[in-house]
Amino acid sequence: MKHTPLRNALLLACGIVILFLIFWETYLRSTGIGISYDDGPELWTHKRSLVTKEQERATVFIGSSRNKYDLDIEIWRSLTGEDAIQLAFEGTSPMPVLDNLADDSLFKGKLVIDVTEMLLFSTNPEDSRLAKKGLDYYKNITPAQWFSFQVNKPLESKFVFLERDYFSIKALLKRIDIPTRAGMEKEPLFPIDFGRISFDRQNKMSDKFLKEISIQDSVKNIWSYYSRMGAKQPPPTQQSIDSIFQVIQKDVQKITARGGKVMFVRTPSSGIFLQIEQQIFPREHFWNRILSVTGAPGIHFMDYPEQQLICPEDSHLSPTDAITYTKSLVKVLETEKGWSFPNKTKSN
Repeated sequence: MKHTPLRNALLLACGIVILFLIFWETYLRSTGIGISYDDGPELWTHKRSLVTKEQERATVFIGSSRNKYDLDIEIWRSLTGEDAIQLAFEGTSPMPVLDNLADDSLFKGKLVIDVTEMLLFSTNPEDSRLAKKGLDYYKNITPAQWFSFQVNKPLESKFVFLERDYFSIKALLKRIDIPTRAGMEKEPLFPIDFGRISFDRQNKMSDKFLKEISIQDSVKNIWSYYSRMGAKQPPPTQQSIDSIFQVIQKDVQKITARGGKVMFVRTPSSGIFLQIEQQIFPREHFWNRILSVTGAPGIHFMDYPEQQLICPEDSHLSPTDAITYTKSLVKVLETEKGWSFPNKTKSN
């Protein structure tokens, strides 16, 4: 078949694109970056769709990023014999997802709620944005969007460059270091080694992150930035805090009335982060009150020496410590809280 100039040009362009992608993928892998999934509303919707289907053999986890780092899902599965459906969002209050599960008359399974007080009791709309975006996608997903996810899922498991949050054109442009104007402060971006994400929506720090103190310090600086930004916001009023307690109470009662089980967990933090949390959110006024108004049980890491772990950047556990924490969590759930699982947990 005779090639036309246009056909030759198209073939050349395709060849250049393929060669570039091969080079780009090879380069990324040479830096030690592994596969990480896009943790957008698409993947969250997939996990949310499993809740009622799998509730007889799974526990649902909601909250913020500490649940995503601190729960080792593979260890959870091996110890309990059941799945863990991770519905937490980074930097986000669990309230929108808790409301959604409470209003789902089909949900009557086991639910673990991570209590990160500064997010749970936040009245800043930004601290609920990701959850509301995920819920909106879940409620309005189209057949085309579902099909796109099914196609993209196996591709993401093979190619590093498909990671949207770091290697899309938009993400690469966002990471260009452009000087800010005097008096302006640019929102910092998390280093790629801080959190690689599995298809189960579990976050793990990379080995590089755990070895290099400078990268850990960069994340601590991000916490400082958000602390400064938070200080500029009006603090929640006592009325708004009381309102949040009332909603939590109502939602928990809805779930337990259907036969569901709810467990609150206070996941570990350390260093200056923990000191600030203890000062702003004293345990007796927040954690204790949650358990009191809901009547639900809770597991606070400060009550268990094996859970009092040091977070590399003061707020999330390393992969190794996540295993330790998950083993302790399962043990306490079984031996103290009366939860039963398909597997008999052995003391570790």
